Amino acid sequence: MGIKFLEFVKPFCQLIPEIQKPDRKIQFREKVLWTAITLFIFLVCCQIPLFGIMSSDSADPFYWIRVILASNRGTLMELGISPIVTSGLIMQLLAGAKIIEVGDTPKDRALFNGAQKLFGMVITIGQAIVYVMTGMYGVPSEIGAGVCLLIIIQLFVAGLIVLLLDELLQKGYGLGSGISLFIATNICETIVWKAFSPATINTGRGTEFEGGIIALFHLLATRHDKVRALREAFYRQNLPNLMNLLATVLVFAIVIYFQGFRVDLPIKSARYRGQTSSYPIKLFYTSNIPIILQSALVSNLYVISQMLSTKFAGNFLINLLGVWADNGPQRSYPIGGLCYYLSPPESFQSMLTDPIHFILYIVFMLGSCAFFSKTWIDISGSSAKDVAKQLKEQQMVMHGHREKSMIHELNRYIPTAAAFGGLCIGALSVLADLLGAIGSGTGILLAVTIIYQYFEIFVKEQNELGGMGTLLF
Repeated sequence: MGIKFLEFVKPFCQLIPEIQKPDRKIQFREKVLWTAITLFIFLVCCQIPLFGIMSSDSADPFYWIRVILASNRGTLMELGISPIVTSGLIMQLLAGAKIIEVGDTPKDRALFNGAQKLFGMVITIGQAIVYVMTGMYGVPSEIGAGVCLLIIIQLFVAGLIVLLLDELLQKGYGLGSGISLFIATNICETIVWKAFSPATINTGRGTEFEGGIIALFHLLATRHDKVRALREAFYRQNLPNLMNLLATVLVFAIVIYFQGFRVDLPIKSARYRGQTSSYPIKLFYTSNIPIILQSALVSNLYVISQMLSTKFAGNFLINLLGVWADNGPQRSYPIGGLCYYLSPPESFQSMLTDPIHFILYIVFMLGSCAFFSKTWIDISGSSAKDVAKQLKEQQMVMHGHREKSMIHELNRYIPTAAAFGGLCIGALSVLADLLGAIGSGTGILLAVTIIYQYFEIFVKEQNELGGMGTLLF
């Protein structure tokens, strides 16, 4: 049934624009240039407002996860990477449950990726229609059918641009992937803004700067009691403070420390005698994939719950899914139902006042990250069987093992590294949320793992070309 389904969508996949693989080796300088162009297009789209919208003052259902989804409200990047990640999540779950079978051949993998891209475009249209029809940009009857259609077309074209930019980098023209690049940019932008924002806010105790570091110097300069000014800069409420920034730096350091954890399996060449090497299996074997997929699951649940609670307020079944309250003009947060128990506690104090919420949140985070990490290795071509096949193609063998026993030996490490690495990612995300790190625990983890990936790519290219000067000039 699985192959039949993929064969069924094959004709439709040919209708979607596709980036061709490069027919030559792309130089590092050219990759940097294409990556910079991709990022520039994304940042420009983040600033272009949607034409025809009347109002964006309603509570924002994406408030909690906008940073992670690389989206910007009221602009062409309203949907961000949400459709791509959601399609990846659903296709992965279908493949993991064996509803869709993905073969080992490159043709089958390409067909699966094509189906995922097609599904991403369908989700883009679906999300755009839902956004417009639920009145996120104004009452549809007031703005008119023509403007509604225009907004949907704008969101669809923007979604297609994101998809093609991601594919451009993944096909080898740039560095990393578009999804990773957009997420890291959004999160780093948020951290820098909350540290150095010059915007002023009247808190009732006088005018204060939003940026934590600028607020420190401002408070020390304007307050007579310097000790009290320092205490306020470190612990002030409802605005970024220095403890948030220190927590962010701490989480950065912890994740980079864990990135170094790995097991090196000795391998040797079957063709050349005496040529030995090692195959590294990292603790974070699936990198940030578990947390991206977990974010996609939660974000879609949040959006569905908020939209249903707006339309059918007071319904018992809708309240079971989530009860929402407004906190400011553009922010809603869950106060009951399933969504409440899947959201992070806001502080250690809230953790102590509602321990059941904290326990269920931890179980969900650790369980979902471990599950997504374990199922991802089978779909992404990084399972023990796939690794053994790659080593065989490179004519490399493990010391004291034939091909079948090599798969058995790799199976001792890879699924364990994937599941335990997913657990660690989930635990670090919970820790970052409790410490109050800027940009949410999930966001910080994504930013660090993505920046580390780019660092590894840079080091690899530098080693291949022999020095920094050769790399850039």
